[in-house]
Amino acid sequence: QVLLVESGGGLVQTGGSLRLSCAASGRTNSGYVMAWFRQVPGKERKAVASISWSEGRTYYVDSVKGRFTISRDVAKNTVFLQMDSLKPEDTAVYYCAAGPYFPLSSGTARYWGQGTQVTVSA
Repeated sequence: QVLLVESGGGLVQTGGSLRLSCAASGRTNSGYVMAWFRQVPGKERKAVASISWSEGRTYYVDSVKGRFTISRDVAKNTVFLQMDSLKPEDTAVYYCAAGPYFPLSSGTARYWGQGTQVTVSA
């Protein structure tokens, strides 16, 4: 079992920045892929970015390229999502996830965090 705990969400104005953190514990696997997803009410959960734990290889969906950066601190078992130039359409609950495939999809993720709310005001 892998436990994922997110933090760092909040309210920010358009153009602002937030940094999300995801601390992993339990039976973590160096071969795993870590990812961030987001979900708005009534919509499906969608992938935002993935990072391979061992190599640091990254993947981003087009809507966040150039604005979001995913990274990891191997020593601290923590994954980050730096979000810059935030837009109102980035408003969602953001979830951290872990699984075996790169890039990670909602169907292949094995472990999920509890989610953290990000709200971007216009």
